[in-house]
Amino acid sequence: MQNPFLTPTVLIPWSRLTSDRVLEAVQEGVRLGEKALAEIAALPPEARGVESVLMAFERATEPLDFAWNLINHLDGVDNSPALRDAIREALPLVSGFYARVRLDARLWEALRWVSESPEGQALTGVRRRFMDETLADFRESGADLPDEGKRRLEALEGELASITQTFSENVLDAMNQYELLIDDPARLDGLPESARAAALALARAKGLGTPTQPVWRFTLHMPSYLPVMKFSADEPLRRTLWEAMGAVGGVAPHDNTPLIGQILRLRHEKATLLGAAHFPDHILNRRMARRGEVALGFINRLHERVKGAFDADVAELAAFKAELLNQPGVALEPWDVTYYSERLRQARYELDEEALRPYFPLDGVLNGLFALVERLFGLTVTPRETCCPRAGGPQVPGAIETWHPEVRYFELHDQGGRLLGAFYTDWHPRESKQGGAWMASLYTAEAASPGQRGPHVGLIAGNLTAPTDGGPALLTHREVETVAHELGHLLHHLTSDVEVRSFSGANVAWDFVELPSQIMENWCWQRASLDLIARHHETGEPLPQPLFDRLVAAHNFQAGINFMAQLAHGKLDLELHLGGRDWAPEELDLRLRELLDGWRVPTQTDAGFIVRRFTHLFAHPTGYAAAYYSYKWAEVLDADAFTRFRDEGVLSPVVGREYLERVLSRGNSAPPEQLFRDFMGRDPDPDALLRRCGLSV
Repeated sequence: MQNPFLTPTVLIPWSRLTSDRVLEAVQEGVRLGEKALAEIAALPPEARGVESVLMAFERATEPLDFAWNLINHLDGVDNSPALRDAIREALPLVSGFYARVRLDARLWEALRWVSESPEGQALTGVRRRFMDETLADFRESGADLPDEGKRRLEALEGELASITQTFSENVLDAMNQYELLIDDPARLDGLPESARAAALALARAKGLGTPTQPVWRFTLHMPSYLPVMKFSADEPLRRTLWEAMGAVGGVAPHDNTPLIGQILRLRHEKATLLGAAHFPDHILNRRMARRGEVALGFINRLHERVKGAFDADVAELAAFKAELLNQPGVALEPWDVTYYSERLRQARYELDEEALRPYFPLDGVLNGLFALVERLFGLTVTPRETCCPRAGGPQVPGAIETWHPEVRYFELHDQGGRLLGAFYTDWHPRESKQGGAWMASLYTAEAASPGQRGPHVGLIAGNLTAPTDGGPALLTHREVETVAHELGHLLHHLTSDVEVRSFSGANVAWDFVELPSQIMENWCWQRASLDLIARHHETGEPLPQPLFDRLVAAHNFQAGINFMAQLAHGKLDLELHLGGRDWAPEELDLRLRELLDGWRVPTQTDAGFIVRRFTHLFAHPTGYAAAYYSYKWAEVLDADAFTRFRDEGVLSPVVGREYLERVLSRGNSAPPEQLFRDFMGRDPDPDALLRRCGLSV
């Protein structure tokens, strides 16, 4: 029987994707890939052509690509000891195979031969771009290295895959092992009812507490952690949770400190082996920034522009705490910043975040966003019935299988009724699931020509507020933005209409990939679109105008602090990859403290650093390494691009269709700079983001 991991399909049989089939799938996928690539490499010159070499190369690894994608997906949403063991065993096979592909001298020779042939020289459009990018991939992956260099590069790839997998597992395990139990209701002072109910539900799920002696359980997952940091009047409680979060990835047996230096050194060695000065130059060579110094310069210039606003925000926050406590000169602590910021926001704008929740039931938010997608892009979203035999449920004829009972499934159609794609949603925390929010492309259909392709399949997932006491999940406004953000990534994938599969959707330069996601967040702040998204879960009433006005008025509250926090992450990332490889583990914090002086809110107790749990940088051989700046880079693009909607109509289907046709659906078929110009008619305005944030330009 065919291994279920190896059959690319729209209807994925999750109940058959078991841990005991992982190694077999990888072994067979590698065998199939090696066979297909060997056949291409063995072609005599007279049989070489664009179809037989270039496009055959594009398809050669599809079974393994599909299988490994599903395996990594399950690792993120249904993690288990058995799956971890299987991945550990399969990982060297996968990383070794992919490293060898672009080191194959005969394959490299065949591709170059085709590129120099009359047929190759005559290529235009996306196939021309695919040829050029494939040749660049091979060069940057070591195709021209001597044999000794190729062997070392393959070993480096294997080490990076193994160590970054360990980093990821350490973060997940450290997060999951922590819990804080509270049995004194007085310690819940300040917490909104939604947070108390969630903590009570978390305790009951573990069999803790009784109706007469309740227990409240808090974890480090954001829906549990963040309300404490924002609302708890109990300073020791805030401090306890803050210290626990700070310890993630920094305490044995889950200490990532030594792994950071190892990963940085391996990446640097890889980059220099391939001819780059350092890892940022290697990884950014074909992205919009091009070089590490350009990315760092971008971050540093923004720092200079917002430093005044940042300092003013910090001074205001410190003064507010001192006034509130009647303690002149009292210093801020790290566990104070979020709490007093929220108190100040409430005092200034009379905006109670909890008053917004009833207007953001998860299902209503999704339906509103789907209605927005229909208005803007002419696309309709329809739900399908689901079942979950993987978790012991019955197999239901006609229903779509999922990996967890909470997961839902939808289809996306265009105006003509054509099925563009389908997607799963998985929104709430659980111990077998990684943190954060993300989109994953589970299946990418091949297109014979533009407009002639099958449906793509994707996933949007997060760790949002869960429902309690049988009621709906009521989201914060920031969580609504998160849903919109991931929906933007999803639309980039599902609407992609590109002939070359590996150029579809989000397979673009990483400093462009966040444009489709971040632009969607803008509609969470507009009256016309919020009337679609925000409806009271009991009455169906829209968001009251006074509440909307206060929400918008507070949009740029403490923009300097918030802006600087993202800049600091980007700075940390680039500085680590430019020079951090030479630091001893014990001097990591000291060096970062020196580099980020003036980039962080000054506090009495040092706030520490996210670095040991920074999965964006260290949970993948590449990931967002040397590229975290791209969030701010893409924010410049999205702030500028949204001005067309602002000026021509927030719900304009004309602008929406142009954006769909000129950006969303085009994937990597053209350079990102060209796609932006195709939509805006000009290059990006670098001041657009500062204007949107209300910061001086």
